[in-house]
Amino acid sequence: MYKDVAIIIVNYKSKGLLKNCLKSIFSDLENTTLNYSVVVIDNDSQDDSEQMLIQEFPRTERIFLKNNLGYARAVNLGLKKFPAKYYFVLNPDTLFLEKKVIERLFNFMEAHPRVGLVGPKLINPDRSIQYSACRFPNFWVPIYRRTKLGKLKRASQKIDHFLMHEWDHRDTREVDWVLGTGMFVRHQAMEEVGGMDERFFMYFEDVDWCRRFKEKNWPVYYLADVEVIHYHGRPSAEMTGIKSILFSRGTRIHIASWLKYFLKYWLHK
Repeated sequence: MYKDVAIIIVNYKSKGLLKNCLKSIFSDLENTTLNYSVVVIDNDSQDDSEQMLIQEFPRTERIFLKNNLGYARAVNLGLKKFPAKYYFVLNPDTLFLEKKVIERLFNFMEAHPRVGLVGPKLINPDRSIQYSACRFPNFWVPIYRRTKLGKLKRASQKIDHFLMHEWDHRDTREVDWVLGTGMFVRHQAMEEVGGMDERFFMYFEDVDWCRRFKEKNWPVYYLADVEVIHYHGRPSAEMTGIKSILFSRGTRIHIASWLKYFLKYWLHK
C-alpha cells in the first residue's frame, strides 16, 4: 500500500547527526494526517547507528547494508522497497526547526501537479542562506571552485552565475537543480524519469537527477518559504588543488563523478 510520503535517509557514519535529524522529523510529524514512513538505509557505518535506531527510533524502517553501496544505489533501494506518492530524500545532517515542514512540502506538490521535484530552502545553523539551488554547471566550474583559478575575475563571475548569486534565494521559483540534501519527489514523475543514476557513487547524482526530470518536462522548484537547517560539510572540499587529489578520497570521488556527468551529457549527445 502506498504511503503519502516516504522519508528516505541514507546514513554513513553520522550517528549523532542522524539522531538529531530523526528527532526533528518525528516532532515535525506529530499530529499529522499524512500516512508516512521514515526509512533509514545505513551504508555499513559500523558506528553503533543500528543499535541507536532500534532502541530510540523503533518506528523507523531500517535497512542495514553489509557494504557501502554509495549514495545513489542506497537511495534507489529505498525508493523501490517503500512505495509512496511522494519521497523526501533527506541527508542526516539536516534539522527542522519550523513546524509542518513535510506537510508544507506535500501541500505544495499537491497544489502544483506538474512539478516533479522540489527542494526546501537550506540554511546554515546561524540562519544564513546556503546556495542550494543552482544552474547546471559548465565543464570549467568544478575546476574553478577547486583551484586558485577561481579567484580570477572571469572565473569568479562563472561561479557566481552557477550559484545564482544575482538572486537572493528568498522567493520560490523554478530552477535547474537543487542540492540532494533535501529533495521532495513525485512518484508519478519518477516512474517516467527513473531513479538516481547508480554510476555516481557520490556527488553529481543530484544534478543528473534534476536534469533528467527537466528533460521529461517535470520542472524542478526551489521552495523559499520552507526552511531546513543543513550542517553543511563537504568532505571533497577539505583540501584544494593537487594536494586534494593526492590525499582526499572525497576529492577523487567528486572528480570521478564530475567526469562521468560531463561524459554522459556532452560526449554522448
